[in-house]
Amino acid sequence: MEEQPMPVFKRMTLAQTNPIAGNKKRTWKSLKQILAYERTLPWKESDVTYSSINGPPSFVPAKKYSDISGLIAPYTDPHSKLHYHNAEEFQTVRSLPMDITAGFLALRGASSIV
Repeated sequence: MEEQPMPVFKRMTLAQTNPIAGNKKRTWKSLKQILAYERTLPWKESDVTYSSINGPPSFVPAKKYSDISGLIAPYTDPHSKLHYHNAEEFQTVRSLPMDITAGFLALRGASSIV
């Protein structure tokens, strides 16, 4: 019985001999090497390259983090618009003066500072 060649994705090493091309070894390049080589070539502004492709925006909503502790914040105070993680942080948020609340919102980059 003849042994069938293993599929390409099952090869254990990165450089295998190519049965079609003879004894030439196929070397694999990382994305960093491809981008470095791509920058040396003369490209037009309209050419599409690896570095010019932008990914589409994400449909997953951005995670909100607590302004007090930095943990994931499932809650937002409707009065001060600060994000908080639990009931203890909510008490802290409600006890903060307005100037510190404004400072937290400025640090987060919120557009509406109270």
